Amino acid sequence: MSLPPHLAEMHTEIRGYADEFGLDYFETIFEMVTQDEMNMVAAYGGFPTRYPHWKWGMSYDSLSKGHTYGLQKIYELVINTDPCYAYLMDSNALTDQKLVMAHVYGHSDFFKNNFYFSHTNRRMLDQMANHASRIRRYIDRHGIEEVEGFIDCCLTLENLIDPNSVFQEKTVSLGTSAEVSDAEESKAVPLIPTDKSYLRNFVNPEEFIESQKKLMEEEASKKKRDPVSPERDVLLFLLERAPVENWQRDVLSIIRDEAYYFLPQMQTKIMNEGWASYWHSKIMTTRALKDHELVDYACSHSGTMGTQPGRVNPYKLGIELFRHIEERWNKGQFGMEWSNCDDYSTRSRWDKELGLGREKIFEVRKIYNDATFIAEFLTEDFAREQKLFTYGVNRKSGDWEIQSREFGEIKAKMIANLTNSGQPRISVLDANWGNRGELLLLHYHEGVDLQSDWAQDTLSCLFKIWNRPVLIATKNEKRGVLLRFDGTDHTEKSSTVVEEAA
Repeated sequence: MSLPPHLAEMHTEIRGYADEFGLDYFETIFEMVTQDEMNMVAAYGGFPTRYPHWKWGMSYDSLSKGHTYGLQKIYELVINTDPCYAYLMDSNALTDQKLVMAHVYGHSDFFKNNFYFSHTNRRMLDQMANHASRIRRYIDRHGIEEVEGFIDCCLTLENLIDPNSVFQEKTVSLGTSAEVSDAEESKAVPLIPTDKSYLRNFVNPEEFIESQKKLMEEEASKKKRDPVSPERDVLLFLLERAPVENWQRDVLSIIRDEAYYFLPQMQTKIMNEGWASYWHSKIMTTRALKDHELVDYACSHSGTMGTQPGRVNPYKLGIELFRHIEERWNKGQFGMEWSNCDDYSTRSRWDKELGLGREKIFEVRKIYNDATFIAEFLTEDFAREQKLFTYGVNRKSGDWEIQSREFGEIKAKMIANLTNSGQPRISVLDANWGNRGELLLLHYHEGVDLQSDWAQDTLSCLFKIWNRPVLIATKNEKRGVLLRFDGTDHTEKSSTVVEEAA
């Protein structure tokens, strides 16, 4: 539904303020929806049409109950497309509509200019509708249970993609290292030379020769490994190699395409929401807000910025960090001189009046993601001002509690949670493990063990697609293990594959 005249006029006003502040956005189209329509669109991930699946109904039910019981309220939804579509809820107050419009223009600017969105499909509205029609055809041919069950497997694996692949050129392999000549395979064990025949058994004992043969066999096995190097995009590997039917291959490609579309939003949640919040705050408090709207605006804004103990609010963290960066670059609080100053009094009065803050935050929104944003700009002063801390479970009491207020620990834990969007890094290591056609995956252990039930579900879904036993090499309590599923039983045994792969 198109906007009524008074909201269309408000839209023109907010767009003028966005232009005044130098935001560079896609053409932005607002549509009015009811609360029920908003819940339906939100359940679909912001799109009006998605493929049939039970999880959309579950999301809709959760959102509807949350609104009915007063637990949550959706103010806006905006889609990363060109033009950029956003939804306004008809039951929102006029002040909220104005705030939402300003917020959306911040998102649109971020979508258009942030590096991590540069390869996303800007025609995804049409693509989603195309995905839905293809899957409906498969449901008509093969039945809802079979298709939906296969989608369940694909969704379990949707995070097994390569975040860096969109920025790399696809290389074509002209052959694998499995093509090792017989002459190379049959090379003799290199012996220690000696002119004395009676010393040969002492210089080159049988145990030594056998150990060297074993090493050579292991090296030859590594050379024959397929793929030659670990393949991070597991879904692409399955698309190219898994023995599935054509319709299943197409469904898997749909899930993979949508996973890559949503990936930048996962990588930039704090920055994206922080940037949009920064601009709705700037536009509302310096341009758009009228005196009688102040209390309503403060209520809505504070509700968005509210934090709960033990949880990171991306809106709050993002806006405060952007403001922190702006203040630092306005005052010249950066560079070697600032870093070397350890006098608290001098630092507290430091102001070179450079006025570079606005320019700096536009630069930051262009080239960073959440992990690099936090790594580069989260300072000890900021952590102290925002009262940040790390928390965890007390093993003795079983209670959640504050573990540390040390800046180094806070920053390290936050970056670890943001790296790879908090998901484990997993690659295909060998598609013919043990020369039995078994699929071996490698988990790059970075201090956190795999959750056993999740790992088992993942292996079960991989088995349904690969149709052969599947394994994953990882660590459990600092020891190397190999988790395996053969279609019937889950097993675990000690292994050195992780150490060897490293």
